Amino acid sequence: MPRRLPFAPILCVVDFHHARGPEVEAWFGVPEGIDPAADNDWPLLPFMALADGAHTSTEDFSYFTLRYAGNGREETNGPGATSLFGISCTRQIDSNELIERPREVTRSTVQKAVVVIADSPEAFGMVRERLGVVTKAWFSQRNFTDFDILQRFQESLVTTLAHAQEERDRYLGVSLRELIHEYKHLTLVLFKCCLLQPKMLFFGSHCERVCMMQFALISLIPGLIRNLQDCADPQFNSYENTLTMPTSLRTSERSSLLTYMGLPLQLFGKGSLFGPYTPLQQLDMLADYGTKSYMVGSTNSLLLQQKDRYSDILIDLDEQTTNISSASLRTALALTTADRRWIDFLTQAVNDTWDDAHPTRPKQMGYAGSEEFIRLQFEEYLLALLSAVKYRQFVEKHKDDPKALLSEVDGDPAAEFGNDWLDAWQRTENYRLFNRSTDSHLFDIVEPRHPCAGGLTIEDVQRRLAQQVAELHLDERWQSGRDALSRNFTEGQKKVSSAFNNLWADIEVMREAQRKRNESQKVTAVTAQASEQLSLAGSSSSRPSRGPDWSQAQASVQAASVRAGTYLSSWGAWASEKRKTGWGRSPAGHKHDLPTSSDRPSTTTVAELAREERVVASKHLDTLSPVDVGEKGNHVTEAPGSSSEMIDQPKTRKDNNGEDEEVPPDPLRQTQEEATVAEEKRAWGDA
Repeated sequence: MPRRLPFAPILCVVDFHHARGPEVEAWFGVPEGIDPAADNDWPLLPFMALADGAHTSTEDFSYFTLRYAGNGREETNGPGATSLFGISCTRQIDSNELIERPREVTRSTVQKAVVVIADSPEAFGMVRERLGVVTKAWFSQRNFTDFDILQRFQESLVTTLAHAQEERDRYLGVSLRELIHEYKHLTLVLFKCCLLQPKMLFFGSHCERVCMMQFALISLIPGLIRNLQDCADPQFNSYENTLTMPTSLRTSERSSLLTYMGLPLQLFGKGSLFGPYTPLQQLDMLADYGTKSYMVGSTNSLLLQQKDRYSDILIDLDEQTTNISSASLRTALALTTADRRWIDFLTQAVNDTWDDAHPTRPKQMGYAGSEEFIRLQFEEYLLALLSAVKYRQFVEKHKDDPKALLSEVDGDPAAEFGNDWLDAWQRTENYRLFNRSTDSHLFDIVEPRHPCAGGLTIEDVQRRLAQQVAELHLDERWQSGRDALSRNFTEGQKKVSSAFNNLWADIEVMREAQRKRNESQKVTAVTAQASEQLSLAGSSSSRPSRGPDWSQAQASVQAASVRAGTYLSSWGAWASEKRKTGWGRSPAGHKHDLPTSSDRPSTTTVAELAREERVVASKHLDTLSPVDVGEKGNHVTEAPGSSSEMIDQPKTRKDNNGEDEEVPPDPLRQTQEEATVAEEKRAWGDA
């Protein structure tokens, strides 16, 4: 196959104008005054560079394909019509941050894309990193009229991509480890779906991920990424026109073996289209009669409303779902037992070496589960498939000659790949090219046997059950459930403990309040009882006072004093009369006896009168409670000469032998009584 002449990479800037929409602002790497977009009919280039929804992120990348006229010539062995590949980096900046703000900038943000166009996507992994750095640096200048950094970047790309052509295979796309870890057996379903060349539509809100998913799938077919010269237009067919059957084989060279086995399987030939990002303006090409199959991506949700019209299978990356609208395609993509065993083995190898910190490489940097390991497994699967198909054709051709069959091959090994899928694949364009350009005895080079051939065994059932249980993520759910349960239990325990503490505190408060009420009630009862006794005592003495009526006692003492004075006056008058008439005779001259007790007053002495008053006062005090007496004693000050001084109740005390003895009376009171008795005696003596 003749090698295409290299195409010098070019660079352009796409600006989003608020009135005219996306448009190319400048070109780098082309002669002055030349517009490649006009010369090659690229009216959709600005829309491919600025993907729908790119304004929602700080930075986004878009990948697309372009039709290249090739100097207007249609030569198959020269730089004729072929496909070019573009990668763009989109960024935006606040218009107020610009040093020189152009007049046409009327919006709050300025959005631009820097685009690199090359003839092969092999080196886009390296270009992507450099393009991102250069675009960020250009935006950091805050002056979009200075293109010096972009000019120097384009000049460096010429040398970089020229050296990249001489290096070994480069792969583009998402990590295969991430692809298998995320999609598991659907990875093999999508791979076999690509070989059937249906209308595949990838959708997602993140443009770069949509594009990378498609590149990852086509990179699983060895050599295909180097032979995408016909993918930009369904009318291109240069690959078939230059395809020849290999006549020699060097088994020591991998590239020679792959070429002899008919690889790569050309998925994008005549009638096929590959557009990693396809804008809505390109839908007319998808609906064209000449477009039989395609693999495209979109970030516009409007396509989801017409998915049945524009797709046989829809892969929604946001929802991680796969919708197969064609019933025949769904039947053909059903995996066989051997297929499930094979992809389960590959998935287990990835999961066993999975590292969340570094998902693109296995733990401990081992080979099992690595990118190269996965590619080698898919290459072995594809070679076994091609060999088994050739052996089936050979068996059908020599079915009447048992000696022509291989003794070490039992039955039909191609059936392990699925009869429905094989029937659908034999109707595709890539099968037609493969069958035309390969030898009929490929099974002599590669064993015609499925890598995981064999019927259903108990191990398959156990493995499938284990994987289905693993897909349920029960450990994670149980762990999260245990964490949630432990967290809720701790919080519940705290709440219950707090509730019990609050309840106990409330009970203590209630008990304290009850105790205070009881004490208050007791005090109230005692006070009421004392008040009742005082009221009874007051009613008996006709006095409302609660304590002893000391004024009444004083009045009684005064009355006694008056009576004593009257008594003494009567005795004085009687004694004077006796002195006049003589003690032995009466006034009439009769002789009278000494006065008897009946002739004297009932109260004969002051001492007796005082003793009588003390008895009355003592009886009155007995009717009062000790509390009232104490209260009265605390608030009433006795006047000198009051009845309390005159009350002389007998008191006793314990002597040395423990017997009661009478306490001697107050000397002052005794002196008063003795004075009273002496006065009485003098009165009697005078008489």
